[in-house]
Amino acid sequence: MTLKSNHLRSKSPKNDGKKKQMLPPKGKYSPKNKPKDNNDEFKWKKASKTSLMWIIIIISSIFLIQILGTGSKEEVVITFSQYKDLLANEMIAEATIIEREFHGVLKEKTTLIIGTRPVEVKKIHLILPPNIGPEMLEEWDRYNLKYNFKEKTVEWTAYLVNLLPWLLFIGIWLFFMRRMQGQNNKGIFGFGKSKARLWTSDRPKVTFDDVAGCVEAKEELEEIIEFLKSPGKFSRLGGKIPKGALLLGPPGTGKTLLAKAIAGEAGVPFYSISGADFVEMFVGVGASRVRDLFEQGKKSAPCIIFIDEIDAVGRHRGAGLGGGHDEREQTLNQLLVEMDGFDENTNVIIIAATNRPDVLDTALLRPGRFDRQIVVDVPDVRGREGILKVHTKNIPMAKDIKLSIIARGTPGLVGADLANLVNEAALLAARKNKKAVDMLDFDEAKDKIMMGVERKSLQISEKERNLTAYHESGHVLVAMNILEADPIHKVTIVPRGRALGITHQLPMDERHNYSRSYITARLSILLGGRAAEKIIFNELTTGAGNDIERATELARKMVCEWGMSDRLGPLTFGKQNEEIFLGREIAKHRDFSEDTAKIIDQEVRKIVEDAEEVAAKILEDKLDALKLLAESLLEYEVIDGENIKRLLNGEKIKNPVKKSKPRKPRSKSAKTELKRARPKPTSLKPAVTQSKKGVKDSAETAKNK
Repeated sequence: MTLKSNHLRSKSPKNDGKKKQMLPPKGKYSPKNKPKDNNDEFKWKKASKTSLMWIIIIISSIFLIQILGTGSKEEVVITFSQYKDLLANEMIAEATIIEREFHGVLKEKTTLIIGTRPVEVKKIHLILPPNIGPEMLEEWDRYNLKYNFKEKTVEWTAYLVNLLPWLLFIGIWLFFMRRMQGQNNKGIFGFGKSKARLWTSDRPKVTFDDVAGCVEAKEELEEIIEFLKSPGKFSRLGGKIPKGALLLGPPGTGKTLLAKAIAGEAGVPFYSISGADFVEMFVGVGASRVRDLFEQGKKSAPCIIFIDEIDAVGRHRGAGLGGGHDEREQTLNQLLVEMDGFDENTNVIIIAATNRPDVLDTALLRPGRFDRQIVVDVPDVRGREGILKVHTKNIPMAKDIKLSIIARGTPGLVGADLANLVNEAALLAARKNKKAVDMLDFDEAKDKIMMGVERKSLQISEKERNLTAYHESGHVLVAMNILEADPIHKVTIVPRGRALGITHQLPMDERHNYSRSYITARLSILLGGRAAEKIIFNELTTGAGNDIERATELARKMVCEWGMSDRLGPLTFGKQNEEIFLGREIAKHRDFSEDTAKIIDQEVRKIVEDAEEVAAKILEDKLDALKLLAESLLEYEVIDGENIKRLLNGEKIKNPVKKSKPRKPRSKSAKTELKRARPKPTSLKPAVTQSKKGVKDSAETAKNK
């Protein structure tokens, strides 16, 4: 299993405040038209607390009214026949009549059948017939009933009790609607308000001195800031300020960091917003937010608006499942108009960032909207060294630290990865109670990032450990005896990540073009582990599964993309649509016949089989070296490139690095088992038991060059 270094991503820390903070120049925009600042957050918090206080008061009032009014809720509604029986037996002591409502009090509690169950009743209530005549009054007098008549009055408490739940519901709804709209919007009427954040006094303390590894991008953006500070320098020759700049590059290369540096360096208001903040579930909200954003920008012009991940709103129109006029397209149309429409807004500069330029609408990319497209790519060795200097300036470093060596040993890593590397090295040094970070900490952190975390607790049988040692030795020996191969950095049989063993190669210099001989050498190295298993054990295992997968993919690219097939010639087959900086294949269009497909498969098979033959020939010629290297791996577990050279030259290993805990001494049965697991090349035994995951190549996390 081989692990190739890979191109990854970038990020830089904030400045420690050495450079004086630039504030917006006076007189550029009036206090009357000054847009909302971050101080609105205090008002919003105060309003939220007030709303919450009123909700608590309303709920308390409801409970208080219910507690005070429980005394009048003891009346039981009875039927007219039950009323007649109670009256005839002179069981009703007194009554109050309000219009037709009869409210009576019994002389003592009486059990009545209410519905289907018996209930003890003291107070009764019923509705009398429509006409209360003299006959009913005479009847009450005859049965000694004390009665009085009252006029019906309006009880405000009853209305309040009925109204309060609705008021409570409306209050809670308003409270949450305001919370959903964020701190810069005003209640339910703020759906169309922009969510952009204005940086003025509390702008980031990041400057261009904190950005490294992208010299050209810094120069382009510094020129825009210089134009804002000294427009006369450019306008006297007829030059116009660029209306927009688009930052393109893989994730982690420092696009957002450059935007923070612009905010820290520019002496004008700076708005920042994400592309996803424009689009909502309600139709027209996105377009309204775009209009509101540019209105705020014009009021505080000259200013800069930064839109991060603009691909969320700037995708090709007409490609959605909802038709050609959905909410996202309305938002994009409004953005296009605001950036370069009939309205003049030459003092508002748009800066956007994305790692998906292939999906952006062509109208958005044309000059007049984004005049400059700045690529922030993977840094070279000098760029990596500069990034390491930025990240290590606040970390105590040992005297043996050489950032140039670390930069050469981390090809493909970008700012975010290098920041993680420095942080991991500092954590490792702190874990060992060191006063400064040294090269050993950086080496261990680099192995952890590139090769994965050591899995010391994983239990591996002697057979599998022996198999892993020969598998990795096959990779190493082929790489050491073939032209155009990258040097071996380190080989280990300590499980890391999802792999049981790893062979790590690092290129001597930066490569941008790859020759056919280099690619065929890569194929032979990939298949060296499988060839070693076949030669030593005369058996094939699943451990080489990932190696075969990568070799097949590489061979197919040689035939279908790079024209490296003698039989098919300089032709390309299968139009592919891939993300430019992410590299993931989205779709593949087949534009060749069945006969051609058959020839492609034959050529791919031939290339892979030829590479395997080359690897097997090398290992058969170097069989003694293969066994020596495997035995050394079983003893030391980790061997670096320099010690591998010494070992193959007949010298002893110097300063061996043992990465895992010392293993227990082998028992006699284990030694016997190990001897059986190392047969002669012609032996057919033993059948090697493979682990569940197999000797899997951890290079699945790295791209094939």
